[in-house]
Amino acid sequence: MLFRDWLCAGFKFREETFGYEVYTENFYKDSMINSRKSAETIIPLILDMIPVRSVIDVGCGVGVWLSIFAKRGIDDILGVDGKWLAKKYLQIAKEKFLSHDLRKSLKIDRQFDLVISLEVAEHLPAECADDFVDSLVKLGPVVLFSAAVPMQGGISHLNEQWPDYWSKRFQAKGYVTVDAIRKKIWQKDISSIYTQNMLIFAQKDYLEKQPLLKKELDNTFIEQLSVIHPRFYLYKIDPREAFLGQTIAALPVLLMNWLKQKLRIR
Repeated sequence: MLFRDWLCAGFKFREETFGYEVYTENFYKDSMINSRKSAETIIPLILDMIPVRSVIDVGCGVGVWLSIFAKRGIDDILGVDGKWLAKKYLQIAKEKFLSHDLRKSLKIDRQFDLVISLEVAEHLPAECADDFVDSLVKLGPVVLFSAAVPMQGGISHLNEQWPDYWSKRFQAKGYVTVDAIRKKIWQKDISSIYTQNMLIFAQKDYLEKQPLLKKELDNTFIEQLSVIHPRFYLYKIDPREAFLGQTIAALPVLLMNWLKQKLRIR
């Protein structure tokens, strides 16, 4: 087996997820670790600015972000993601999870205090972008949002766009862009995709009731939404460094999988 093939041994194809996705147990475990660290850092910042008693996560994965909200006493939660999700890895109760094809409009007969959708929109075809934003704003007055920028790279990214692209679509729905999180986490040791991509979109009337969030609006520079984090830039600019970093990080998992395969063969 070529090394490249061995490195990719944890990937498999599933058409219903729009392309290649990672479904191995190790993927879910690694994803949970990375998401949890970011969520534990960012959620307190959100709660300092926004009163939250209910949260919906559209494209929730296994629900790590919702599980952190729940730990902070917010029990009214709902996670939404595709039928492909391996529910045995869910970090929230199964009755708090809704299977839905995110390429289609999401209609839920209620609103939530906070809507979140993180690194999801880029996985949907470009023709779904407006409907996806429409689904999000119908779910609540404030949306915590991040989506992959051009050349970010990832599995099954169909519509990587600069933040301005999404800002204009939310603006068309009466939501303003608030750059309230990124400067607070810019130096934090968490996933750089959140650090460079995360924005808040809120109804104008809603902001009048939230002075701390409104203050952040005053410090938001719409002309400077599209930024690249230095750590992400260095990772992308040198393919050797990127490949080496991925390989080193993957080695323990790859070695364990290789050993398991050898033991089963014997």
